Amino acid sequence: MSDKEALRAVSAYPHVSDIQTRWMDNDVYGHVNNVVYYSFFDTAVNRFLIEGGVLDIHKGQVIGLVVETNCRYLKPLEFPEPVRAGIAVSHIGTSSVRYEIGLFAGDALEPAAQGHFVHVYVDRETRRPTSLPKDFRALLETILLKP
Repeated sequence: MSDKEALRAVSAYPHVSDIQTRWMDNDVYGHVNNVVYYSFFDTAVNRFLIEGGVLDIHKGQVIGLVVETNCRYLKPLEFPEPVRAGIAVSHIGTSSVRYEIGLFAGDALEPAAQGHFVHVYVDRETRRPTSLPKDFRALLETILLKP
């Protein structure tokens, strides 16, 4: 994310889900460790896909591999506060998707962190890129950011 990219308020994300912080998420400095933010990103995206009925993590033929990530840390998150994760899609390719993610502490309107994940969807067996199935693409379009 470049410095020119604006911060998104929670209302800018078409899908928001709750994530509960855990005791083990805090580090010795008293806040959620930076690597946990990426776990929150991954959890938010995959929960959306699973609940949307397009991702079967155990038997599905198409799986997503993370090929690029970015996180801009803005404010600390701390256990035991809940986190809201906003997700949107900014690009849908033939086999790739760029997810935009914002993490919000409790009822905050401004993000504690903002970043993105790029997934390339591949065949589970061959690990070669594969076209997104129609139902998968249709679900992604429901959270596609409008230009």
